[in-house]
Amino acid sequence: MLQLPKVIGHRGAAAYAPENTLASFHEARRRGATWVEIDVKLTADGVPIVMHDASLKRTMGVDRLVAETPRAELPADVPTFEEAIACFAELGLGCNVEIKPCEGREVETARMTVETLRRCWPVSLPPPLLSSFKAASLAAAREAAPEFVRAILLGEIGEDWRSRTDAVGAMGVNTNGTTLTAPRAVEIRKAGYALSVYTIDDADVAKALIGMGVDCIITDAPDIILAAIN
Repeated sequence: MLQLPKVIGHRGAAAYAPENTLASFHEARRRGATWVEIDVKLTADGVPIVMHDASLKRTMGVDRLVAETPRAELPADVPTFEEAIACFAELGLGCNVEIKPCEGREVETARMTVETLRRCWPVSLPPPLLSSFKAASLAAAREAAPEFVRAILLGEIGEDWRSRTDAVGAMGVNTNGTTLTAPRAVEIRKAGYALSVYTIDDADVAKALIGMGVDCIITDAPDIILAAIN
């Protein structure tokens, strides 16, 4: 069984600091998180960076696509994946690495993500968890680096959840905590998969999900959720 902390900071501690930035990772650690969740995608010149959106506009105020922007032209607050890993080593943070490819770069992004992990991930930290909504990315990660544990991201848990999970060799399921039902949670846990939910910032909802058997709450406010469930 995949072992995860009860709480993971979503994109760092996105309720308190700009998401997916070094400042957000520091804030997550300050507020008690021992793991964070981040998104990795590639720049125009193939550098893995930490960024959720296809565009820089929402988070950085720059109306430009990541896939069309070289690393050298990115805003200073956008960390490379290597810089993020160095920050995790400094802070002692584990990480759920979501492979978040730009359209058409599912395989390339997965391969560059695991290559960077193999080269840079410190032995002092717990092994990272890879996740993705993209089956092609998880399959490519499995092929290139089978030693990294995978979780499939599913917006909703349909009848085909297990076949989709097994198809990419995932040991965990990460899903939307607001749509997860108790019977599905029991089904997933009884089948032996780790179960994580996103993005839960309400203490009472978090407690209810833990009561349903959820292993891990991914949250923008790790301090609030830690206080509620401990």
